[in-house]
Amino acid sequence: MDFPRARAASLAAPPGVGLVLGLLGPISEKWDNPVSVAVNAVFSGGWSWACYAFLVGYFRRSKIEAALLASFGLAIGVVAYYLFKNIGVAAPNGMEVGASGGGSLSGIMVWGTLAFVFGAPVGFLGNLARVPGVGGLFFRLLIPLVAFYETSMRLTEESRGAGPVVEITWNAVRFGAVAVALALVGHVIWNWWRSRRTRSLEA
Repeated sequence: MDFPRARAASLAAPPGVGLVLGLLGPISEKWDNPVSVAVNAVFSGGWSWACYAFLVGYFRRSKIEAALLASFGLAIGVVAYYLFKNIGVAAPNGMEVGASGGGSLSGIMVWGTLAFVFGAPVGFLGNLARVPGVGGLFFRLLIPLVAFYETSMRLTEESRGAGPVVEITWNAVRFGAVAVALALVGHVIWNWWRSRRTRSLEA
């Protein structure tokens, strides 16, 4: 594959993934089975959208590209989300188009603008997480912390009417967030110890 095509594919991939992210929540609500309920519980949460923007930034070398592609991808996902909602797919509580105080067009504009604005700083933070060692550890821990906090709040405030599948999914997300955070910290400690041991052997 030549460089221009590879470059075009690299730039098109984040918006394409954003489109898929925007469709997963509404489409999963069309079926009332445990898998669909679990998928909707994951992709209707704010942490999953933040994770997408963060990963876009993490996998870009350029900070400008990290911010812009994360913004465009989130905006595309939000537009797709509301378009599918408007053709008869229900949206999660609090994300209805009318919740913004206007009709479908105003809802898309409000949420799309918020997604575009929100995506840039999260993508930028994801890019900063590329810094190896302790320097980037705090940034790498952001999404696990956000996921743990959000799902914990939901379990506290919304678990009564959520259903067993949703509760299990939220608990699984919390467990996964803790596991990822511990793995990230452990990786930094391991690399520090190995580097120190190498230096001591060479001395």
